[in-house]
Amino acid sequence: MVGKKIKVKKEAGLDAKAAALFIQKASGFKSNVWIEKDERKANGKSLLGILALEIGFGSMVTLTADGRDEDEAVEVLSGYLAGDCRGND
Repeated sequence: MVGKKIKVKKEAGLDAKAAALFIQKASGFKSNVWIEKDERKANGKSLLGILALEIGFGSMVTLTADGRDEDEAVEVLSGYLAGDCRGND
């Protein structure tokens, strides 16, 4: 299991569009992906779960992946949340 704390730098946070893109990226990995904010945790491949966390710009989240491609999953998905060009579309 690999985890990383990230400050969300996407301007709109994880609104519906950004969350859908995050899920599309997360679904490309075999690993289970979880995202946590303020002690609430959601499946990183669930739109409703992510939207329920109300992740806005500047939010601190913990991203966790567990599986055979966990390192790559955390790297790519954390890059997306942090606004890194490797994770953006």
